[in-house]
Amino acid sequence: MAYKYLVIVESPAKAKTIEKYLGRNYKVVASVGHIRDLPKSKMGVDIENHYEPHYISIRGKGDIIKQLKSQAKKAQKVYLAADPDREGEAIAWHLAHLLGLDLKDKNRVVFNEITKDAVKAAFKEPRTIKLDLVDAQQARRVLDRLVGYSISPILWRKVKKGLSAGRVQSIALKLILDREKEIREFKPEEYWSIAANFQKGRKKFKANFYGLNGKKKKLKTDKDVKEVTQKLTSKEYKIQNVEKKERKRNPALPFTTSSMQQEAARKINFRTRKTMMVAQQLYEGISLGKEGTVGLITYMRTDSTRISELAKGEAASYIEDKFGKEFSSHGGKKSKQAKGAQDAHEAIRPSSVMRTPDEIKKYLDKDQFKLYNLIWSRFVASQMTPAVLDTMKVTLEQNDVTFIANGSKIKFQGFMKVYVEGKDDGKEEKENVLPDLEIGEIVKAVDLEPKQHFTQPPARFSEPTLIRTLEENGVGRPSTYAPTLETIQRRYYVKLANKRFEPTELGEIVNTIICDFFPQIVDINFTASMEHDLDAVEEGKEEWVEVVDRFYKPFAVELEKAEENIEKIQIKDEPAGFDCELCGHPMVIKLGKYGKFYACSNFPECRNTQAIVKEIGVACPECQKGQVIERKSKKNRIFYGCNRYPECEFTSWDKPIGRDCPKCSHYLVEKKVKGGKQVLCSHCDYQEDIQK
Repeated sequence: MAYKYLVIVESPAKAKTIEKYLGRNYKVVASVGHIRDLPKSKMGVDIENHYEPHYISIRGKGDIIKQLKSQAKKAQKVYLAADPDREGEAIAWHLAHLLGLDLKDKNRVVFNEITKDAVKAAFKEPRTIKLDLVDAQQARRVLDRLVGYSISPILWRKVKKGLSAGRVQSIALKLILDREKEIREFKPEEYWSIAANFQKGRKKFKANFYGLNGKKKKLKTDKDVKEVTQKLTSKEYKIQNVEKKERKRNPALPFTTSSMQQEAARKINFRTRKTMMVAQQLYEGISLGKEGTVGLITYMRTDSTRISELAKGEAASYIEDKFGKEFSSHGGKKSKQAKGAQDAHEAIRPSSVMRTPDEIKKYLDKDQFKLYNLIWSRFVASQMTPAVLDTMKVTLEQNDVTFIANGSKIKFQGFMKVYVEGKDDGKEEKENVLPDLEIGEIVKAVDLEPKQHFTQPPARFSEPTLIRTLEENGVGRPSTYAPTLETIQRRYYVKLANKRFEPTELGEIVNTIICDFFPQIVDINFTASMEHDLDAVEEGKEEWVEVVDRFYKPFAVELEKAEENIEKIQIKDEPAGFDCELCGHPMVIKLGKYGKFYACSNFPECRNTQAIVKEIGVACPECQKGQVIERKSKKNRIFYGCNRYPECEFTSWDKPIGRDCPKCSHYLVEKKVKGGKQVLCSHCDYQEDIQK
């Protein structure tokens, strides 16, 4: 079929969607991502010649490049419609180079959403390729190559083949290890609370101890509790003060890439990679029956919370029709962009708020529906009025002992009719309604509940909390988070246990080397300032070669010192404690690409290997010599035991956590209970607050 115009996009799904909108004069094809890159076999950067990158066609892309060249020759004009970010601009630039297109020609087309109107409007106003965006992407690529291809060979020679280092991944690893150090060094402190149940008529309510003589008092020991309870000689308490207020709760802003990744992990249990994969599908287009294929959300790599006036107007109309005028904020609250945020395109939102999740559910698979529902609800809520809560604070006293009860009642749902951040969609904030109480009134205490607590160590990072920390420190950009987390797991620097990152022995070795010999790589402030420099390149305020040069000169000095001073680290094989069933030689524990495994010491004559049962990183509480491992019973039920069995016969159905009970010094275990996990003593009645 004859065509006048050739349009090149990145993915076949996107090509299929756009071709339907443009008509028969247009042929839309996909480059399937990048077509040129730096070579994998060597550095590919000429350091002596202004860091000139040496690009080659990506292996396996030969047929695609051949087809694109052939199709471009038949077209009157070629349009480059890669994604609207630095990476997309770079792909367009590489395509222009391979196809011999004029960089002064207006052949670059960008759109933030793949809808008929947005696509047609974009083709009415094509522009030239923005070389500042290309330079910013090129600078990042060259910087990452200089770091990775300079440090990685040192790690191969000094530690182990197959290791790698990178700017953002090194900081992510350091954050995980710094947190692990905090946990290991943490010393729990005892504290107490006193809850009291009160009754007025048939209505019961709870209050908590506040202090003595009108001043707040911390209860550190059982002695402090007794000092308080001895003052309480009666069950009657006087209402000293009643404070009623109206409190507004504002909706959260629409999603950026990182806030979407974090909320998807919390609410719908999606890993970061899965969130981005499903978001890509929603962006590129879903077939909606008679309506055809439509891009359901705006571009999903963004750190902007800006919303177009058109989208605000459509949302206001929907909210007023569905819920009433009092629920519409007519444009949502004004938001200040996060420091360092790019404002190239909008926040993540539905391409049309009129496509409600329930109406298009039949066209989506389970995962697509979950994420679309999350994005749609968050956006609609962001354009709604605040929720209004009536709050009540009641102060009760007896003999200078003060208790305080707090209550709240939803007066006006506002945005909470649609979405509550951090909670399940459609579920209201739990109300705690207090009875009508007046100053001077006497109420009776039903009982007192003193409770011992111990401060908890900081939690290990999960995917969403690590992303949030990287973002807060200005490290990385929306497109880098998912691949960074994937890399540190693939290299076995960290492992996920109970959805939390635990560093491995290999991760600790690599982190120590990088911290000792390449301090600027793991300096958060340095890396954040580097991100700002890359943004300045994009804005045309900096030359990319100068940015790279400022980094590389001191880095080259560090490289020389590292080559001279890093001693070869021998990761020794550990005795496994049993013999090979094939040849009788002792088995050893080796560290491989995917973690530790059993292997015969008679290698290469004997190649017997076995998987190792899962270690949980806790010393055996019974013998203190072995490690606790996860095992399975004959009925496939998980239990925990010592890896020195049968010398040590320690077993437990509950998971030991590596800390001793502050009360009786026996080991603590983690038990799954309704609502989360409970830390309990294996011997006495000690327990800690439920961790959700």
